[in-house]
Amino acid sequence: MRVIAGTAKGRRLGRVPEGVRPVSDRAREGIFSSLAGDVAGAAVLDLFAGTGAMAIEALSRGAARATLVERSRPAFDAIRVNLAITRLAADVVASDVLAFLTRNDKKGAPYDLVFADPPYELGLPEVDRLLAELSGGWLAGAAWAVVLTRRSGSSTPVVPVHWALARTLSYGDSAVTLFRSDRQS
Repeated sequence: MRVIAGTAKGRRLGRVPEGVRPVSDRAREGIFSSLAGDVAGAAVLDLFAGTGAMAIEALSRGAARATLVERSRPAFDAIRVNLAITRLAADVVASDVLAFLTRNDKKGAPYDLVFADPPYELGLPEVDRLLAELSGGWLAGAAWAVVLTRRSGSSTPVVPVHWALARTLSYGDSAVTLFRSDRQS
């Protein structure tokens, strides 16, 4: 895995820990092409961060700040290594994602750009809850984007009422869905 563009372009990221399924370079390139101008200056939240590649790519491309949430200790350590390799800074939180999203303080919120790449085994009720929790004060005003990665052919989650489907991309066994606020002008 490598950083595709920006200040850390071309840097190879460290070893992927066992049990982590990172978003491929090809998929990341497609996702960031779809996001276009949404990245520069954005506050980024990377849920189920894995290696941190999504947030690192966003930071490399000019995101203002990033918070990465990951509960696996080996993945948490890999994120730290990858931030050091790329010389980028971010807040890294060792936590279960739903526990993080349901806490009383929403430190770091609101976020302009959210990446959610849950394990494929995570059930649809948990994905529905994840999206509902994001709507509860984690997203910035009227202009935000949420990128959800699921297994191709997965059931469609319940999407909050003010979310608009902007784009769906497919890469091998991964389906990437880009949501935006339907209040964007």
